[in-house]
Amino acid sequence: MASFSGFIRKSPPDRLRAYFQARDVETPEDFDWTSEGRGTDLVRSVEQLIAELSEKRQDTIKAELDLLATLSDKVGLIAAEQVCSGENIDIEGLHGIQDILLFLAIQHPILINRIEVQASMSRRHGGQNWSTFQFENDGKPWSLEKEAARAAFLADTLAVLELPKHRKHVADWYETVRTQPVTGEETTFTHATIYVEERAESELGFGMSDTLERQIVAKVLEVGIACDPKSRLVEICARGGKKVRDQFSAVFSKNFAPDSKPPLEVPRRDVHLHLLKGQPDFEVFPSDGIARVEVSSLDFGDGSGGIARFEKRGVDESIYDFLDRRFATMSPLRTGGWTILAATVRIVLAGQEGKRQRTLTVTLRLPNTTTSPNTTESDRQFIFGLLERWGLLAPPAESFDLLEKG
Repeated sequence: MASFSGFIRKSPPDRLRAYFQARDVETPEDFDWTSEGRGTDLVRSVEQLIAELSEKRQDTIKAELDLLATLSDKVGLIAAEQVCSGENIDIEGLHGIQDILLFLAIQHPILINRIEVQASMSRRHGGQNWSTFQFENDGKPWSLEKEAARAAFLADTLAVLELPKHRKHVADWYETVRTQPVTGEETTFTHATIYVEERAESELGFGMSDTLERQIVAKVLEVGIACDPKSRLVEICARGGKKVRDQFSAVFSKNFAPDSKPPLEVPRRDVHLHLLKGQPDFEVFPSDGIARVEVSSLDFGDGSGGIARFEKRGVDESIYDFLDRRFATMSPLRTGGWTILAATVRIVLAGQEGKRQRTLTVTLRLPNTTTSPNTTESDRQFIFGLLERWGLLAPPAESFDLLEKG
């Protein structure tokens, strides 16, 4: 967790002063907002300002600054950029994450909650409370913007959580813009964060008479949904295990994509495309029932926005032979400056018991996208088992607990 004092020291003086003015904290006209050297004098001065407030206001401001400090890292910066892009808020001219967070806390306080959720989801990406589901690219539109569909989705979500109807709840819908780190391609995601009043807990605390008392503390449970209608991906962040996230996926499908086939869960794990710079030796066993495996397409990026795609199928010539034949030493596989951004692998299964051969196709894209449309759950498990064997798919991410708010 970032430190409160570190956040104060790194904050631009003018923005820090504006923050305390917006919170109606009176400061002397000669108050020095600059942070020279290690900045300890400024930190002490700010702490003294807060100490002169009522206890309730002290707690409020300290809690907010502590939250901003926890968001003042690289993950928080990316989350802020994504949320602000989705809201068309220009933060380009601001000086660092501290300046951005203080600006938003003053001008757009609701976005701080969204940035917190976005950062929390990013840190849990691929963990035990995270699932990604892939819909078939059938061209059928989703009804994400329909209020009736959103209301029904919220009602069904509450039913999955099995909480009493009297519990308070609210859904916050918004958009973010994610930038692909290699190509710079932007993708707009639609988000829904559902806040539900969970069962209250009893905790010890100091009462009005400075004695310990048993107090009832309300808890809030979060369920996060993010989806991209273009790529037909839905990400779900919720505690409760795979079974619960499968239920949320079914609820999403029912309300927003009722005419499409139910989606399949896919892992969001880093892919190792550098292993495809040379002709790969795909290890297969007789029990796999595989006739052949081929890389049928490769997408390259040159680091400056240039993208090149090559596709070649067939048993007579591989894509590697094709690139050598057409470009020789100028092939992007041989020259420097080119990175493989995406690859398509075709797994041709041998015909069995009178059935024809069939092909399983999987597309890998940096940094962690793996899609295999039109496959069954057993096909998906088979494909990802092969990818792990071939080293193209990273091990599962470490587990995290879903964030809960008190």
